[in-house]
Amino acid sequence: MASAPSPRHSTSLALGVPPRVRFCPSPTGNPHVGLVRTALFNWAFARHHQGTLVFRIEDTDAARDSEESYNQLLDAMRWLGFDWDEGPEVGGPHAPYRQSQRMDIYQDVAAKLLDAGHAYHCYCSQEELDTRREAARAAGKPSGYDGHCRDLTAEQVEEYKAQGRTPIVRFRMPDETITFTDLVRGELTFTPENVPDYGIVRANGAPLYTLVNPVDDALMEITHVLRGEDLLSSTPRQIALYKALIDLGIAQQVPAFGHLPYVMGEGNKKLSKRDPQSSLNLYRERGFLPEGLLNYLSLLGWSLSADQDIFSIDEMVAAFDIGDVNPNPARFDLKKCESINADHIRLLDVKDFTERCAPWLKAPFAPWAPEDFDESKWEAIAPHAQTRLKVLSEITENVDFLFLAEPVEDEASWTKAMKEGSDALLATAREKLESADWTSPESLKEAVLAAGEAHGLKLGKAQAPVRVAVTGRTVGLPLFESLEILGKEKTLARIDTALAKLSA
Repeated sequence: MASAPSPRHSTSLALGVPPRVRFCPSPTGNPHVGLVRTALFNWAFARHHQGTLVFRIEDTDAARDSEESYNQLLDAMRWLGFDWDEGPEVGGPHAPYRQSQRMDIYQDVAAKLLDAGHAYHCYCSQEELDTRREAARAAGKPSGYDGHCRDLTAEQVEEYKAQGRTPIVRFRMPDETITFTDLVRGELTFTPENVPDYGIVRANGAPLYTLVNPVDDALMEITHVLRGEDLLSSTPRQIALYKALIDLGIAQQVPAFGHLPYVMGEGNKKLSKRDPQSSLNLYRERGFLPEGLLNYLSLLGWSLSADQDIFSIDEMVAAFDIGDVNPNPARFDLKKCESINADHIRLLDVKDFTERCAPWLKAPFAPWAPEDFDESKWEAIAPHAQTRLKVLSEITENVDFLFLAEPVEDEASWTKAMKEGSDALLATAREKLESADWTSPESLKEAVLAAGEAHGLKLGKAQAPVRVAVTGRTVGLPLFESLEILGKEKTLARIDTALAKLSA
């Protein structure tokens, strides 16, 4: 590849017709955030331009694909709020949308490519390929396929067959420079010595990604291919294949390509499926909101404006253009992701917030018995909890003090809060709280403030032992609102328990 990217450009004026884009994951393992970012940009691009999103499943690898992963992909798309215009569960004019159900199509296309001379049978063994590659490297030459079987004679073919060799099918790359304008990176040029002939069908007859992906894009009339930067090197090969498919009357056009920047993880390495923080299931289990996660993922290569990080998915769709994507690698920052999610939690109305917290308020997450859950207390504490959470799963430990018979025993919190003199402070606080107005959090605050002043402590120092005595932890929801909701009887009883523990 040679040439510097030209300035980015807008695609919005270049679209003569509504675009057709595709999202085509393989059902191998749990969906990861890089995959979600690709789906998001394709979905937003289609919706911004009133185009069509085709959801296609690339499941030709029987050894790695699974029905469980397929169902997880569909579930993930629904959870994220993505809709698709063609694909599984929706159908469409180009069905089926699972590659495992399209094998006869690929066999037919491969045969036509062979008949037209756009492809040929290659009988080279892996050992022969490795030997010639090593020799090319030693000579300082490109180490791709050297075209050994490009123009075999009939006698050579018969000799290979007599040896029992089963050929693969290779696509014949044209001996010409390939230049295209990437929607993200500008103009790119690939010279022929760097793009050798490549395999499209295995020796056992199974079609490879290099064939099935462009063939499906051609037959499904995809106009724009938006995908990860890791696939950039395959683009000139696919452009050449598209031209061959056009020659055969199978394709109508070469689609426009846009390659999205890498998402980097820890140590400035490309985020991979093996990295724990890449798993979409992790974010679902922790209680990220789909809108919060998508907001953050959209910032990995794109932005709404220089001074606005928080926005809705509708705002993104209204503003999104693939020409605005930054080609530089984007670093995944979990803390910023959590911060943005926290902002989206604040934006929920309280009723929506309480409903979304529901899974973490019952088994297997909740440590209290179902009959001990008090709906009225939950509704009273929810608005205060909403201002404190980064992810929904944090709700469990923030409200457990309301529904457990005794607060959680957190020894680290106890040691930190219960300093020398805490027993005297708690005794005074109990006395002040006994006579306080329990319909007013401000009155409870004044009671603890007065207790602190009696012992020469400011409110921050004075309330710490009270918080730990009542909730079990040094940090949590607003203390005085929590005491009011818990109630006078339980609050004083827990202070008595703490005093007994201190005296022991």
